[in-house]
Amino acid sequence: MARILITSALPYINGIKHLGNLVGSQLPADLYARYMRARGHEVMFICATDEHGTPAEIAAQKAGKPVAEYCAEMHAVQADLAAGFRLSFDHFGRSSSPQNHALTQHLAGRLNAAGLVSEVSEKQVYSNADGRFLPDRYIEGTCPNCGYDRARGDQCENCTKQLDPTDLIDPRSAISGSTDLEVRETKHLFLRQREMRDQLRDWIKSKKDWPILTTSIALKWLDDGDGLQDRGITRDLDWGIPVRDGDKDWPGMEGKVFYVWFDAPIEYIAATAEWAEAQGKGDEAWQRWWRTDKGADDVRYVEFMGKDNVPFHTLSFPATMIGANFDGTEPWKMVDYIKSFNYLNYDGGQFSTSQGRGVFMDQALSILPADYWRWWLLSHAPESSDSEFTWENFQASVNKDLADVLGNLVSRVTKFCRSKFGEQLPEGGTYGPREEKLIADLSARLKAFETQMEAMEVRKSAAELRGFWVLGNEYLQEAAPWSTFKTDPEAAAAQVRLALNLIRVYAVVSQPFIPDASRAIMEALGCDDWSWPADMGAALAALPAGHAFTTPEVLFAKISDEQREDWQNRFAGTRA
Repeated sequence: MARILITSALPYINGIKHLGNLVGSQLPADLYARYMRARGHEVMFICATDEHGTPAEIAAQKAGKPVAEYCAEMHAVQADLAAGFRLSFDHFGRSSSPQNHALTQHLAGRLNAAGLVSEVSEKQVYSNADGRFLPDRYIEGTCPNCGYDRARGDQCENCTKQLDPTDLIDPRSAISGSTDLEVRETKHLFLRQREMRDQLRDWIKSKKDWPILTTSIALKWLDDGDGLQDRGITRDLDWGIPVRDGDKDWPGMEGKVFYVWFDAPIEYIAATAEWAEAQGKGDEAWQRWWRTDKGADDVRYVEFMGKDNVPFHTLSFPATMIGANFDGTEPWKMVDYIKSFNYLNYDGGQFSTSQGRGVFMDQALSILPADYWRWWLLSHAPESSDSEFTWENFQASVNKDLADVLGNLVSRVTKFCRSKFGEQLPEGGTYGPREEKLIADLSARLKAFETQMEAMEVRKSAAELRGFWVLGNEYLQEAAPWSTFKTDPEAAAAQVRLALNLIRVYAVVSQPFIPDASRAIMEALGCDDWSWPADMGAALAALPAGHAFTTPEVLFAKISDEQREDWQNRFAGTRA
């Protein structure tokens, strides 16, 4: 049994996330967590809401609520939606937690003791119209690198180039749109990442198995132009973690908070501490996942995120972890694998939270159950390149894969058995060459599925799973128990008994992708044996003759053209 630590990029607090956010981190992380649990491994799957920074303040202001109250309400909303999509977090925390306050301040103090924090007087953009300093991401303009006209002052989301606000062409406030901006002097703390550039490069290059997308973005930030730059870790804001040097005041930093991008990844650790507290456990319970001197040396740590989050998880967060262990007394667990994703686009454009474009998590669940969305999103995950959601493709995939291939098989077998043998697995008959070939084919296909799942190749895993389902359909077509029954009822009984056991195997193996449908199948079969089919022959005999079952409701209803057209029109505009 291995120990697997899994983190998903934290969803931001300022609203409900769209399907592009979901497939870019949380959903594939859940797929991997469910699979690893199904294989018997010890899993810790952690996520949280990312609650600090200007966007939270502005969203609260628009909602007419104090920011702390707004964040608490939105955390509850996001937790509820995560549950609706069956995201199986061990803990879904909050970056505003006391644990994250304490740990962020502690790590900042360690970095300061290591000489990796510098105090810099810098010029920062002040908006006269808004009456406040503007954090980099709340200044918009045209990217000098690619010409994208909605680049932010910290990074262009189109070309991922790291920027300073002064780099932007025609800058404006993203809050008010005002161009009445001026530069004022203020002091901030910077993480001296440049000092660690060679160390970070050696670490990244040692990860031979990382996706090309992950390493290419990391190395681009390390080496493009002037290379890796020191990074500001404080901001002039009201809402956030107060700047402290461990448990001491930090002179000159009064009234400032840590930059959201500094504290957000630290919340992975803090959320595990939140989990331990919620379980009534001591510090050793979370430290065994995060401190290699306290039990985490045998942990495999995997992160899931969209490509825009890669620079911070390959450079800034690792710099924090490495730097905090400057004297060898705090060996933090470093990430072993970063699974990054490109963007999912929407019907000829981009999903956008700020513009309300696309289908959002609450809207999706209001029209169809979670499994429909889980299957399409995972089977079309934007791994090697950006992918696109279209309603036509969604309809075709649901109808063909879920309704015709899997759902139809379950329905045909259970209904046929009920009509000819009653609602129990029939006795009689033996397996012949056709059944032995099916067992061999299923074993080979399952091995291929396992290989892709362990490699976190999401789309390829979905393709292997669909192929696994198809084998059952091909067997039914060839064996045709409804025809066999007319001349040899015992042979038909053996075929049906095998097929009903195969349905149980499908439920077990498909559970990481479509947990609700898998549970419905197992309930209909009256079975709670979720053991993985390591021996296919034995797995296909797990339910004995005489075992009672019920015929399940339709697993997956087909999407009609009228429904598709209605949804296409309904989601053509922007979210209110």
